[in-house]
Amino acid sequence: MASPAPLPIGISNLASIIQGGYLYVDKSEEIYRLAQRQSRWFLSRPRRFGKSLLVDTLKELFEGNEELFRGLALHPQWDWSITYPVILLDFSSGVVQSREQLTLRIETLL
Repeated sequence: MASPAPLPIGISNLASIIQGGYLYVDKSEEIYRLAQRQSRWFLSRPRRFGKSLLVDTLKELFEGNEELFRGLALHPQWDWSITYPVILLDFSSGVVQSREQLTLRIETLL
């Protein structure tokens, strides 16, 4: 009997999970439905509940990294000939204490 795939504890990067052979629960059908909505999204989840992985998955999807999605529910539904520019602003490092610090952080990220 083959040993099960390792759990991706602490990994929030889709490429690392897929290419590293980690266990991945395919929620790409839900991601596809989310991506098809023509509205704004508010992603509210508890801490350590997969927000970073979800955002990274959306980034990989819109950048057209098809290879990562082969075998997932979303793959045959997506038009891989179209890519989109992605701007990812990550505020996970450090604490912002003022409006000025926030402005500086945004300018640095951009």
